[in-house]
Amino acid sequence: MTATTRSNARLANNELDPHRKKLLFRSWHRGMKEMDLILGNFAEREIASLTADEIHQYEKLLEISDTVLMPWLTGGEPVPGDIGLPILHKILASRETLEF
Repeated sequence: MTATTRSNARLANNELDPHRKKLLFRSWHRGMKEMDLILGNFAEREIASLTADEIHQYEKLLEISDTVLMPWLTGGEPVPGDIGLPILHKILASRETLEF
């Protein structure tokens, strides 16, 4: 993301409800910089348009530790078939277009 894009995104984020703002914050503050970039950029672009069900899934996803989640998001390990979080597949689909 460019500085201008980030500034515009921050202005738009001021219109988010408190719950979505909290999820956006948690996405940028995972503890592992690589995960901050992947989830933070995804949330920056998508959090405002996620459905209530996707928000619920995203909350569950944020509870997964970085050491487990990182290999799934980077393709190092396949996503387990029983994970039951379609939002994860949405993140995977968008990972090609994320700007670092």
